[in-house]
Amino acid sequence: MSRFATGVTVVTVGGDHIHAMTANAFTSVSLAPPSVLCSVAHSAVMHGAITSAGAFAVSILGGEQEKLARHFADKNRTLGRAQFDGVAWRPGPRTQAPVLSGSLAWLECELTEAYVFGDHTIFIGTVLSAESAEGGRGLLFFDGAFRQVTSPRLPKSA
Repeated sequence: MSRFATGVTVVTVGGDHIHAMTANAFTSVSLAPPSVLCSVAHSAVMHGAITSAGAFAVSILGGEQEKLARHFADKNRTLGRAQFDGVAWRPGPRTQAPVLSGSLAWLECELTEAYVFGDHTIFIGTVLSAESAEGGRGLLFFDGAFRQVTSPRLPKSA
């Protein structure tokens, strides 16, 4: 799977058990209703956090946010609210889950379905709110390393 380039996100949960996790097992599921999925290992703290909260947010990271991706992927970091010390974020308007400042886009989801398969659960969330920024480079993960990609802006049709 290292030969498959993926975007990089940080999935978050708010509330009493605030938590974040870097994830690249994330994709769109449906446009009607708008929904996404993320796959989380049963052993991950995030697994219990999403299950308990019933909602989550996803920040789609930009090329300049590799440091955040590494931080929230570090299994040795301090957990709880302290993991957000020094990180610019704000609570999402619908779920209160942290959305990271400077992200290319973010969305908040209500947990709709959960499918257990192997050592992971596939969490499907219906999008409650979303926002995107203009421009910026995308952060990718490919062949065991972070990469950046720039998309040329196409002119809008007249």
